Amino acid sequence: MDEFSFLPAQAAELRAAGTPAEVPSVRRLTHALPDGRTVSALAYGDAPPVVTFLHGAGLNAHTWDTTVLALGLPALALDLPGHGDSSWREDAAYTGRTLAADIADAIAAWTTAPQVLVGQSLGGLTAAALAATHPDLVRELVIVDITPGIDPNGDAASIAAFFAGPTDWASRDELVERALSFGLGGSREAATRGVFLNSRIRPDGRVEWKHHFAHLANALAADPAAAQAAGAQQRTLRGALSASGWEDLAAVTAPITLVRGDRGFVTPADADEFRRRVPAASVIDVASGHNVQEEQPVALARLVARNT
Repeated sequence: MDEFSFLPAQAAELRAAGTPAEVPSVRRLTHALPDGRTVSALAYGDAPPVVTFLHGAGLNAHTWDTTVLALGLPALALDLPGHGDSSWREDAAYTGRTLAADIADAIAAWTTAPQVLVGQSLGGLTAAALAATHPDLVRELVIVDITPGIDPNGDAASIAAFFAGPTDWASRDELVERALSFGLGGSREAATRGVFLNSRIRPDGRVEWKHHFAHLANALAADPAAAQAAGAQQRTLRGALSASGWEDLAAVTAPITLVRGDRGFVTPADADEFRRRVPAASVIDVASGHNVQEEQPVALARLVARNT
């Protein structure tokens, strides 16, 4: 079984539900950064991509698989630094602006025209920063269930708690059970697919998450003093990032759409603040939790298609 083994079944599920879907050719791309790190991505289809997707914290490029199948257009999905097959950052600086700087040259190398750029959660903040600093790469900006004002001590804190477990496991089945116990992953089949694509087997046979966030969360959970200090730093950082996030959105010249899950992390008050600060943007609510691309891939694909 390889990373593309699940695509035929996902396409079949879409067809059974009435959405035409075929499995395109898919290949993995790698771009070398000047400091020796690499950025990895999935390219769907043989033609140059028209849509580029950026995932949220703790996820990877495959979170977009079903959305891309429903969309039916050539697309690019990146593993953000610290996730999937992309290199980790030694400084653990996983903010929208630092990640945008990391991926800009890779997107420029892999695309031939300005993209409809779709970013969810951390990927949404990264997408906004990229659109602000590299307007030549972005034709439309679609932000999924995130705004710069999200409270990290709110619902989003449950994700940190999930990843604050052991750093390694005896089997992927243990990870599936943990995901389901936290109410994550949806069905057992979907959770099994997500765990397979977001974990790796070490040379010693133990299983670990691919992304850096799980290891960072585990280290903080093991050291209460460090966790307390990190919490204070996070609150300070949140204020700075909130300001920079709004600055990035104000600098974006491309049309902007915010897609909000009605059970997601963006509250009605957050959405109202977004409308006030970005009055030219569209705000669309969908019946979903935070990971709209996994809960409502067809609806999201239709929204993205409107911008292509």
